[in-house]
Amino acid sequence: MLRYVLDTNVLLYAIDGSDAYRQARAQEILSRVGQIPSAAIPVQALSEFSSVALRKFEPPVAPDELLQHVELYLLTFPVLPVTGQVVLEAIRGVRNHQFAFYDAQIWAVARLNQIPVVLSEDFSPGRTVEGVTFLNPLDASFDLEKL
Repeated sequence: MLRYVLDTNVLLYAIDGSDAYRQARAQEILSRVGQIPSAAIPVQALSEFSSVALRKFEPPVAPDELLQHVELYLLTFPVLPVTGQVVLEAIRGVRNHQFAFYDAQIWAVARLNQIPVVLSEDFSPGRTVEGVTFLNPLDASFDLEKL
């Protein structure tokens, strides 16, 4: 059973050597939720991960290295699509809950797939919106043993 949706920042920190603490923490998160697997990745998060790694990292991640990361994620985690229904639900999330649009898509993917928790540092930790709870596993106070 899927319990978590992974946001882009968890994927990015796992390969970002500029912050050793967050990198180690993100790698531990991926290891823990990937064993069963108990987490899924929205296709939007894979796309954003790829774009940031190729364009914003210094130095940029080489395409061959990025392919290896994405292929591993595809083998390890279910990947959830961004559908028309997800877009509509995301717009509703913007309207009703004041989410930024792409954050609303992450929430909408979790909500429509009945996955109760989003793991991200981009939301208010502990907040629950329409059955979806946001947790920041990158924060030092978050007990990774609970994953």
